[in-house]
Amino acid sequence: MSAHTPSRAVLTVLLFTSTGLLTPACTAEAPGPGTPAATGSTLDKKIARFAPVDLTVDISGLPGNEPGALAHILRAARLMDGLFLDQVWAGNASLLAQLAADDSIEGRARLHYFLINKGPWSRLDKNESFLGPEFGVPHKPEQANYYPADATKAQVEAWMSTLTGGDKASANGFFTVIRRDAGGRLIAVPYNVAYQNVLAEAAGHLRAAASMTAQPTLKKFLELRADAFQSNDYYASDIAWMELDATIEPTIGPYETYEDEWFGFKAAFEAFVTLRDDAETKKLGMFSAELQTLENALPIDAKYRNARLGALAPIRVVNVIFAAGDGNRGVQTAAFNLPNDDRVVKEKGSKRVMLKNVQEAKFQKALVPISGIALAAADRANLSFEAFFTHILMHELMHGLGPQQLTDGTAVRHALKNTYGAIEEAKADISGLWALQQLADRAVVSPQIARSMYTTFLASAFRSIRFGITEAHGKGIALQLNYLLDKGAFVVNADGTFAVNDAKIKDAVAGLTRDLMTIQATGDYAAAEALLKQMVVIRPEVQRVLDKLLDVPVDIEPRFVTAKTLLNR
Repeated sequence: MSAHTPSRAVLTVLLFTSTGLLTPACTAEAPGPGTPAATGSTLDKKIARFAPVDLTVDISGLPGNEPGALAHILRAARLMDGLFLDQVWAGNASLLAQLAADDSIEGRARLHYFLINKGPWSRLDKNESFLGPEFGVPHKPEQANYYPADATKAQVEAWMSTLTGGDKASANGFFTVIRRDAGGRLIAVPYNVAYQNVLAEAAGHLRAAASMTAQPTLKKFLELRADAFQSNDYYASDIAWMELDATIEPTIGPYETYEDEWFGFKAAFEAFVTLRDDAETKKLGMFSAELQTLENALPIDAKYRNARLGALAPIRVVNVIFAAGDGNRGVQTAAFNLPNDDRVVKEKGSKRVMLKNVQEAKFQKALVPISGIALAAADRANLSFEAFFTHILMHELMHGLGPQQLTDGTAVRHALKNTYGAIEEAKADISGLWALQQLADRAVVSPQIARSMYTTFLASAFRSIRFGITEAHGKGIALQLNYLLDKGAFVVNADGTFAVNDAKIKDAVAGLTRDLMTIQATGDYAAAEALLKQMVVIRPEVQRVLDKLLDVPVDIEPRFVTAKTLLNR
């Protein structure tokens, strides 16, 4: 079977137009991110929802050949865009080439928004196509390009049920696509075969970077991740990533499974190239020591708690130099918790990576103006970046706490199938708030965080729900907001603004934490499905606030200034 990889022409378009890395190869009139064509069209208004932000990182302190190593890592990272485009939809490559050939004002706006979304569907608008009927764009396929376009979910599920042992593990594993062989039978094709050309090129850059760096753990990770791109075995490189202790902190490869809306099995390619913030990392490292205590206190049946968490739970605070693929589409990631391989998590725990410069941009561009509309005037003073930043940290920490497997050893993600992403995101959010209260009660966090965390979370809920409720994070925040409204923990004022009910919020947060973790512990797919069906809606009182936020940016569109400068040297 021949490899199915993006064409060289399409990759060239991506490298020269996407993610803020415009180069002289572009026409002088080509708009960069955050520069919509001035047509006044509906499309321009969609683009304007993403506030342009220059992300700069001081790399002057990198010694010796480290800047050269960083440049090679960046070259490998930007290849993830082409891979991710192919994973989202088989038609993306040809459509991108068509859009790039149109140099009209409207054509450049279409290309711009395509690159923001990594496809022709507006992720903020329930995945509706933003292109006209002449482009022939179908509904966004729930199976993405991980499964044959001519197969149904039931057919694939039935085929998987016939498999055993290694064949079954391969079919529902992270790193295979499902295709048809010459006889029309379904087969699992490893990523290193399906995407072999681009992965070989990326591996070459990682090995070049490894040869230049003087940092041993970075060298080890780069070499092992290059090997993984060509062997399809990511275990050793995931372990090396967990043990990474270097100024340059790269994350590159297939990780999150949100694009697979059929089963949540298949991992999407992404990259984050960052520099570690040592002062902030040291400050937040103390939270690692609290994880077992928090696990032991979870408001669930004791039999569902983990008596011993993984050996490592490192926290990294970093500043983003560049992001690509699943790490840079639509709404920007503020933090992440990886890896997702249950074997690695059991052995080493998971690493929490906080993207500080991205979070600061989101707070200033979106959350501050939102609070001026969604919150009562008396509550706006309680908005706090420290509380915002720390809750995102706790969200990532709580991904690693609570039930990970059923009593029979089945992974929770497999038991909950397509509901897992939304339930897990809601769990991490609400249990992160629960955990902050636990730490506040013991004076582990500052009184300022304790005073402001619930109000900041409420304002942030309006920020998050504006991302739409079609993806896991949006579904999760809708579930939480409606649950807390039903419990009276959030209330609507006479003027339509929202407030926290101090008398009810703690119990409501603990209650939702218990409910979600119990669903996970029991693998209750029916309960998960019913809860999402009931709660994933935008209620009238919420919509009225959202209608007032039309002129407030929904999120940011990063321009990777430092990466561009480094690659143009």
